[in-house]
Parts: sequence; structure tokens; C-alpha cells
Amino acid sequence: MRRYLLDEHIPPVYQTQLLYHEPSLTVLAIGDEGAPAISTSDPEILKWCEKHDFSLVTNNRKSIPQHLVDHLAAGHHVPGIFTINLDVSIGLIIEQLILIAGASYEDEYIDRIVYVPLR
Repeated sequence: MRRYLLDEHIPPVYQTQLLYHEPSLTVLAIGDEGAPAISTSDPEILKWCEKHDFSLVTNNRKSIPQHLVDHLAAGHHVPGIFTINLDVSIGLIIEQLILIAGASYEDEYIDRIVYVPLR
């Protein structure tokens, strides 16, 4: 099952609600034990996600796309990046992240940025 790393700008309620509604998920947030520290650079977060097989959940639409391009150009990969819209209902975002985790192929989102909610 897909594992998620929530960037430090995602409110903690997202982690709480993901785990409440799907306790079998592995959901870490930046700053959690075993996750990258707060203020870790985006390129280092992508390397961590690759090494530990976590998909990144972020609301960073500005710099993450270029960081992904640079990451891929360096010969690296990432299990997926899910960019969420914090202006959309948290319930819809949680529902879709759980659906993605349970119903997607392991490599379905590799090296891709997907905007959630899905269209």
C-alpha cells in the first residue's frame, strides 16, 4: 500500500484524518520521528521519498515541479507527488488519498505530480 509523507505546510489534521479513516496507512509528516526534519530542503525531501518509498503530499505548486525535473535529470525517481488544494474540502482530499493508496498500482504515479482532488 502507498505510504505518504506530508510536507510541513500541510495542517496536522490531514495526517490525523488519514490515519483515522484508514489505520493501515503509513502517514508521516515532516518533523515526525523517522521523517525528514522541519526545514529540510525540497530536493532532500525528494531523495528521502525515493530512498524510503514514500509519496510526497504537498501544497507546493511553485517550486516542487522544478525540483522534480532536477531530481529526474540527476537519475533519481520518486514514487509520486500529490499536490493538494487546501481550499477544497478536507473530506474530499482524505477520501481521494485513501482511494489512491488502496486502488493504484505500485508504480502508477512514479515520477509524476498529480493534483488532488482528481479531475
